Amino acid sequence: MVALASTAVAAAVVVRSAGQLRDYDTVATGPFDHATARVQLVGHGSGTTAVLHVFGIDPSVAGRTFGAHLHDGPCATDLPALASGHYNADAHAGHLPPAVSPATEVWLDFTVDGSGAGDSSAVVRFPVQAGTRSVVVHAAPTNPVTGAAGARLACLPVEW
Repeated sequence: MVALASTAVAAAVVVRSAGQLRDYDTVATGPFDHATARVQLVGHGSGTTAVLHVFGIDPSVAGRTFGAHLHDGPCATDLPALASGHYNADAHAGHLPPAVSPATEVWLDFTVDGSGAGDSSAVVRFPVQAGTRSVVVHAAPTNPVTGAAGARLACLPVEW
C-alpha cells in the first residue's frame, strides 16, 4: 500500500509518498523485491527539497550505489516505460534542448548500507509541478554528464 499526502505548511507545499516499491521485473529476483520507500518533496518559494529513504533492500548489495530520479510519469509494476523520462525543469519550461543536470532534474542516488537501507536528498532551484509522477530506482549511479543510470529496477508513486 502506498500512502500519499499533500499539505500546505507555512507557504510550503509538502508531498509525501510511502510504501512498497513496485518491481519492474517480477520474474527475476532483485535487491528491491521486498523494499519499501518514502519520499518527501517540500516546495519552498522557487525551489524544492527532496528526501528519499529506502528500506528492506537485500543487504548483499551493501556498498553499492543506485541511481534514483523523479520521473514524469506514473509508477506501475512490470511497466518501466510508463514512468517516462526524468522530471526536467527546462523541459517543463519549454527550453529546447533541455539541459540535463542535477540543476534541472531531481537526482536522488543512494548507497546501500549494511542494514539494507539507503538515504538521499537533493535541493533544486525550481518548483516541481503537481502531477502523477514516480521515483525510479536505477541499476547504476547517475552519469553526471548524461543523467543516465542504467536499467529501471523499481519505483514509488508520487502523486499530488
